[in-house]
Amino acid sequence: MWNWKRFLEFLAQLDEKLDRFLETFFNAKVMAKYLPDILSGMVVTIELAVLIVLTGLASGLALALLRSLGLRPLNWLIIIVVDLFRSLPPLVIIVLMYFGLPAAGISPSGFVSTWLSLAFVLMAFSEEIFWAGITSIPKGQWEASRSTGLSYGQTLINVILPQALRLTIPPLTNRTIAITKGTALGTVVAVTEIMGQASSAMSNSYNPSPLMMGAAAYVVLFLPVVVAGRWIETKFAWKR
Repeated sequence: MWNWKRFLEFLAQLDEKLDRFLETFFNAKVMAKYLPDILSGMVVTIELAVLIVLTGLASGLALALLRSLGLRPLNWLIIIVVDLFRSLPPLVIIVLMYFGLPAAGISPSGFVSTWLSLAFVLMAFSEEIFWAGITSIPKGQWEASRSTGLSYGQTLINVILPQALRLTIPPLTNRTIAITKGTALGTVVAVTEIMGQASSAMSNSYNPSPLMMGAAAYVVLFLPVVVAGRWIETKFAWKR
């Protein structure tokens, strides 16, 4: 026989627990109070992300092009730098730059330290991706282009690089998104990006609701980037 009394008691307990959960993690008053701070953090995160992507990819491509010149001492130096930044955790680089450089008379801000550190990491990974794309082009294409009278530089820029870039889009997109999300590491050096603002608000309000707003802000910012990256991969993929 169905026990309606126990069922109603269960529903009442469930409703109470749900109210407690919403009050703890989705407190409307707390969210309304700290929403301006989260929006301010979003602006800082966007600024950081744009700078990281532009400088990281540009410097990575430049290193790959320099490496293609085949100058052995220069190639060794590029490989050492790239392997170093691929090996170190981004957080370690940020901390070393922010707390270590002042000993050498250079005092970068938390924003600059986060930007340069993540840009160096993206530079290292993108250089390897660009280099893999360049070396994947068959040698015959180099020889055919040179036989038409094109110089080495013209062959590289006009023939090899466009094909290489197309091949590098899928791994480059994934790596760029992964590294750019590391802007949250700027919290450790007092950068007021999304996570920094959310952590500060959570400490002041004694409520994790700002952290949930921060998580939502990351979704709002990076989900379109992920979707756009998938579209770019599809758009420029080789037709089979």
